[in-house]
Amino acid sequence: MAIGLFILAVIIQLAVVLAIFLLSLSRVTGSIVALITVIVTAIISPWSLILGIPMALLCLVLLIAPLRQSLITKPVYKALGGAMPSMSDTEREALDAGTSWWEKELFMGAPNWDTFANYPYPQLSEEEQSFIDNEVETLCAMLDEWQIQHKDKDLSPEAWQFIKSNGFLGLIIPKEFGGLEFSSYAQSRVMSKIASRSPTAAVTCMVPNSLGPGELLMHYGTDEQKQRWLPGLAKGDEVPCFGLTGPEAGSDAGAIPDTGVVCYGMHEGEQVLGLRMNFSKRWITLAPVATVVGLAFKMHDPEGLLGNPEKTDYGITCALVPANHEGVVTGPRHNPIGSPFMNGTVDGKDVFIPLDYIIGGVENAGRGWRMLMECLGVGRGISLPALSTSASEMTYLSVGAFAKVREQFKISIGKFEGVQDATSRMASNTYMLEAFRHLVTCGLNQGGTPSVMTAMAKYYATETMRSVVNDGMDVVGGRAVQMGPRNFLATPYQAIPVSITVEGANILTRSLMIFGQGAMRCHPYLFDELQLLQSEDKAAATEKFDTLFFKHLGYTFNRGAKAFVAGYVGGSDKAPSFADAFTRPYYKHINRLSASFALTADMALGLLAGDLKRKEMLSGRLADIHSHLFIATAILQFYEHGSKSESERLHAEVALQNSLYTIQEAFVSFFANFPNRMAANVVSFVTFPSGRIFTPASDELKRQLGDTFMDDFAANPFRDYLKTMVYYNTDADDVTGRMEHAYQTLVEIEPLWQKFKKAEHQDSFEGLTFEDHVVHASQNGGITEEEAEVLIQYNAMRFDSLLTDTFDEHLSEALERDNPHALENAVHQLTDYAQLKRQAQSKNSIAVDTDASAVDELATNEPTINEPAINDLDRPANTDNHTGDANPNHGYESDGDVELVSEQDTIKEVNSQTDFEESEPEREALDHRHRDAESHLNERMGNNHNRHIAPPDEINTEVIDNDIKPLERQSPLSREEDDKV
Repeated sequence: MAIGLFILAVIIQLAVVLAIFLLSLSRVTGSIVALITVIVTAIISPWSLILGIPMALLCLVLLIAPLRQSLITKPVYKALGGAMPSMSDTEREALDAGTSWWEKELFMGAPNWDTFANYPYPQLSEEEQSFIDNEVETLCAMLDEWQIQHKDKDLSPEAWQFIKSNGFLGLIIPKEFGGLEFSSYAQSRVMSKIASRSPTAAVTCMVPNSLGPGELLMHYGTDEQKQRWLPGLAKGDEVPCFGLTGPEAGSDAGAIPDTGVVCYGMHEGEQVLGLRMNFSKRWITLAPVATVVGLAFKMHDPEGLLGNPEKTDYGITCALVPANHEGVVTGPRHNPIGSPFMNGTVDGKDVFIPLDYIIGGVENAGRGWRMLMECLGVGRGISLPALSTSASEMTYLSVGAFAKVREQFKISIGKFEGVQDATSRMASNTYMLEAFRHLVTCGLNQGGTPSVMTAMAKYYATETMRSVVNDGMDVVGGRAVQMGPRNFLATPYQAIPVSITVEGANILTRSLMIFGQGAMRCHPYLFDELQLLQSEDKAAATEKFDTLFFKHLGYTFNRGAKAFVAGYVGGSDKAPSFADAFTRPYYKHINRLSASFALTADMALGLLAGDLKRKEMLSGRLADIHSHLFIATAILQFYEHGSKSESERLHAEVALQNSLYTIQEAFVSFFANFPNRMAANVVSFVTFPSGRIFTPASDELKRQLGDTFMDDFAANPFRDYLKTMVYYNTDADDVTGRMEHAYQTLVEIEPLWQKFKKAEHQDSFEGLTFEDHVVHASQNGGITEEEAEVLIQYNAMRFDSLLTDTFDEHLSEALERDNPHALENAVHQLTDYAQLKRQAQSKNSIAVDTDASAVDELATNEPTINEPAINDLDRPANTDNHTGDANPNHGYESDGDVELVSEQDTIKEVNSQTDFEESEPEREALDHRHRDAESHLNERMGNNHNRHIAPPDEINTEVIDNDIKPLERQSPLSREEDDKV
């Protein structure tokens, strides 16, 4: 009895502690509740004081301020202050730059789903939609990326003028200055559509609307600067560039060696106070054609000319300088991995500029790094993700079409499971990117500069695009490897490193920026605590730190309790009001993982402190967790506003499972590599008490999505939706339209094509070529002449869509490709095989096969969409020895009779092939094992067609000799051709 009461008392104590943490009671309230619990449980069982006395002592320490501060607050403050590295002004500005949005809710471990549900889903205005449907469409039609990349090395003069005069360089500029003032979502859509046609044109339009003088002027420029520059930028009269990176400063932009020293100099005939500039910038997009150059440099005032002798170093500053300003040198071009967008150098030595060239005037001297960090968000959150989404969507469309049109082993290659492993990944990743774009632009539409969210967007959009395009290259194979104006994948593939590198290299973005800035911007207490730890007034800072630190502890224990409970009963059931049976379980998983992330992040920050900055692999895994939580919510939001069709559910399900599995594996790897093993094991047990809970998408899901990947219209509304996101066309002579034209034609005639191909695969027709088979089927009533022409025309399209380019010996000019299967050429593909075979049968007294049941069945079996391959045509009567497609181990479409390897490797056959001394060439010439490939094929087809041998007395050789004519070339191909072979 006493033992039972003791156990009960301990359970009560632990339950109350857990409840205090779950309810997030304040320090005072929680301590009082805990003390009362200790007293009550002591009455139940005095032995409970074994746990109760330490609890009571801790509560007293927490309640008595002097005791608490001397035993806990001051030692912690001293320890953390020593562990934290000193922070430069530049680092402080970077950490303090930007705002936070939905990513903060996920970081804090308790996402507010009502807030999420109320986010306005991004949509285009009528003006924005009209611009995309008209101006953007017109521009895309003007662009030929092969011509741009391999011939002109630049946009055409007409394209340049159209871009400038139609506002493409002023999408973000307010209407009061002549700009279009489009939303973030509209900017993303415009860039995506242009990029789907020409990455070169997209980058050209992207830069002025992202990290460029326009955005800096809008946020920080003086009224005079805005009036001077914004109207010209909006109209395209001014072409901007921004010089940030250089030979000595890439990712570490704070280390730029470029300088501006305050001094007096001559400007426009007058002596004014200004800056003596020395700079050398590299990899600056639009620099070769820019009329105005933004410059980032370190500003110094050694003589105190600005009025503050004690302040000589102002830090990074931004200025705007006309490109034709004396001493500024632009023009030399870089060649960014073969993509010919304008990119080059900006140099200047002892260039004097007046102080009013500083963006925002002297008041903004030294604030350049903060400006850049906040304005980088547009490039990271809009432009690069838009280009990545576009490349993935075009890959989805083109590779999906190719996977259906291209046949190997007598089936579409998209039906192979190995291919579906890649195509299902492509489909789900593309779906994720479109969803990601919507949630990110939703946040940007609401204003602010969420630097963490945009860093996520930049890294995961470009890396996902890299995966999609690489998978596409694997599926398309040789068709994508051979360069030329027909290649629809080489351009995005070649441009991948540009997206990975610019606007903050991806390695840096993942390993340092996402979690590093995320902890500062998203944690409710960390940034303020860090400020106090860096304070000069230690006494006042310690007083404030006392309050903040215990709020932080309460937050940490609350998330730990939530993670612990979720580990056993699942996450919270909280979800948006629109959650349904499919999405609700995923919201529950996100609740659980978000709480686990909050606890894990606090453990890492508390135990590693400043060392976490150097533990980049750990930081990168935390970035993966945080980002994929955001991505999973983006997928759920996008699904809610989509068609909710079965095919779209497949896309979303695979994408969601991928994100959840990625999060789980990042947790596992983080715990396995965390230096404090005891802490890692404890938190690992709290968050994943039963071990791994998520698995990758099953093979069955991948097979289903791989099949859906090749569908269109109602069978795959997402593919139909993608056509509205990109420059879509079905022009048979266009680089992307060619494959889509063949695909759409196949979709229309698929029942007829499948029916015919099945009969062809069963050797139901006479002849050596596809055209022979079509003519045979037409002449024997299997198909109409109209159907024959449809088959010939589609076969020509199919063949043309698979052709790669050929060049002259110097690889300078692409040669015209002839299509032997085109309708006008198809007649030349007919052979005299059938005539020769029948003549041979007649001479050798072999009965002519007059059984037309197979062809009749082709004619009578009406195809349906769901049953493209109708009933099997005639098969040999004897099926005892299963060979070819009769073999149950044969995994492909119906084949002819093919002997198994075991049937071919007989002792007799081996001996006859290897005993050269006893060979009899004349006799063996008649044996099918010694004939050349053509004769072998003739015999095989002859055997397949002569399945019913008539008795010799029924053969009318006279009829065979006189009445059977060769297959006439006039039937549906060309009635003017004669019968000569």
